[in-house]
Amino acid sequence: MSPASYLAAPPRGAVVNCSTPVTIRWMWDWIVFGVLIASTLAVLGALANLAAHALLAWRSVRRARRHLAKELSGVAARIEAAAEKTARAGRTDELEASLARLRRSLARLVVLREAIDEATALVPRL
Repeated sequence: MSPASYLAAPPRGAVVNCSTPVTIRWMWDWIVFGVLIASTLAVLGALANLAAHALLAWRSVRRARRHLAKELSGVAARIEAAAEKTARAGRTDELEASLARLRRSLARLVVLREAIDEATALVPRL
């Protein structure tokens, strides 16, 4: 050690507290806590927004399922009524061909309705 360091150093037996307001920089705790509070509020707001949109989407899916089932039932009823009317009206060759096409379309509709019912049965499980 140089002679200058002996002069600047405290005596060996002296207890020195160097944590005085002069040596510690004042930290802006209120800025840190303000940022933490603001970020927490932003995360909570984002979660609330996500929950609201998820609820809206779930309600839309349920409403669409309900309306789709009603409309398909109505279409099937109208097709069956038309098939009965044509069956009662008269039996010509053209009418028979049309009736055969109508029955094939009705069979396809039944298959599609069963597929939609099967697919929508999976949605409540999720």
